[in-house]
Amino acid sequence: MASECKSSWPELLGAQARVAIVTVESQNPNVDAQLVLEGTVVTGEFSCTRVRVWIDRNRIVTRVPIIG
Repeated sequence: MASECKSSWPELLGAQARVAIVTVESQNPNVDAQLVLEGTVVTGEFSCTRVRVWIDRNRIVTRVPIIG
């Protein structure tokens, strides 16, 4: 039986940044979770091994983390 790796984490919207990083990387060991402050300019390229965790100045997740 093949296992499916998780690709989005809607339950982390509004969570603390540290919780989000640990959750993403523990639920899908194939990705690297990266904190990104809202307003930061990032590349538009897709990466199947990256999850951007967008946070505000209070370190609260502001967007649903997804692979990309």
